[in-house]
Amino acid sequence: QVQLVESGGGLVRPGGSLRLSCEASESIEILFAMGWYRQPPGQQRDFFASILRYGGINVADSVKGRVSISRDSAKNAVHLQMNNLKSEDTGVYYCNAVKIITGRYDYWGQGTQVTVSS
Repeated sequence: QVQLVESGGGLVRPGGSLRLSCEASESIEILFAMGWYRQPPGQQRDFFASILRYGGINVADSVKGRVSISRDSAKNAVHLQMNNLKSEDTGVYYCNAVKIITGRYDYWGQGTQVTVSS
């Protein structure tokens, strides 16, 4: 069981930046991928960004150019840098970890709220 703890959410003005962090309870080197999903108010949870064990990165088309994701193996953490934030970025951001053993196992953090508002 992988436990994930997010931090860094909060209130930010449009055009501002925010950095979210997710710390895992075990080494991220054994995880197939770590990433973030966003759930806007009243909507479903959608893929946002991910980074694979060997460094490959995927970012949702809607936020490309404004978002970057990175790993810190020493801290078993993944960071999400979001720039030029817009009101539609408001939502709960969930950290996700994928472990592949005999099958795929997904683990989720409790979520952190990001509100973009003036």
